[in-house]
Amino acid sequence: MELDEVKARWNQVLDYLLASDRIAWLAFFDARLAGLEANVLTLNFSDSEKFGGKHDFAKARNPKHTALLHEAITSVFGIDLQVVEE
Repeated sequence: MELDEVKARWNQVLDYLLASDRIAWLAFFDARLAGLEANVLTLNFSDSEKFGGKHDFAKARNPKHTALLHEAITSVFGIDLQVVEE
């Protein structure tokens, strides 16, 4: 699978999250898909227009929400992708 394929269908992942847990959706809806290599999807949460400096909300994301994201990705794409944040 290529990153462009994931990007093209990412809204389906977000829709799955929204249907299962709105808080999980909020935790990941602004993630940027930064890379995909060897079944590892890298998410980036930087947005220079929203924040003047570096921000890190990784500690605020609940492991349950990350598990729901993984479930959504597996459901939409039918493959197991590991998700990491940069």
